[in-house]
Amino acid sequence: MQAMKMRNRPNVLLTGTPGVGKTTLGKELAQRTGLTYVNIGDLAQEGQLYDGYDDEYQCPILDEDRVVDELDEKMVEGGMIVDYHGCDLFPERWFHIVFVLRTDNTQLYTRLESRGYTGKKLQDNVQCEIFQTIYEEAMEAYSEEIVHQLPSNTPEDLERNLEQIVQWTEQWMKDHN
Repeated sequence: MQAMKMRNRPNVLLTGTPGVGKTTLGKELAQRTGLTYVNIGDLAQEGQLYDGYDDEYQCPILDEDRVVDELDEKMVEGGMIVDYHGCDLFPERWFHIVFVLRTDNTQLYTRLESRGYTGKKLQDNVQCEIFQTIYEEAMEAYSEEIVHQLPSNTPEDLERNLEQIVQWTEQWMKDHN
């Protein structure tokens, strides 16, 4: 028997097109809430969780099943912030709330260009944002009550988003402990 009962802590998904600010938000959120931050790109790189290479986009192809297997135990325990530009690969049961970050197209274009995105990769990611692809994916993958869009254009947006999510996390923990 454990001397102390584990506190229930929520799992948060931060998703959105590359360049919208998921990593910046996620890392700061982890510091303010004590939740554990996981960047799926980094996790895949560390564990070599790949299934080939995409020549067109010049990047490795994620082995989604291995990523899910790798994370499942931690997700069941709770207290995780997951950062990834896709969302329909994760089991619905994992998340208590999903935030889709949205950025103005011209600003997104500039952010991605500064990361070295060019040609088709740059165009497709900007189009993905224009057509709300990730938001629609999230709405299909999770119950719509838990999916929220957040603007992510300015430092003020970042601070507002952090305050909102910290507040939500604190309330969730009060309600579930």
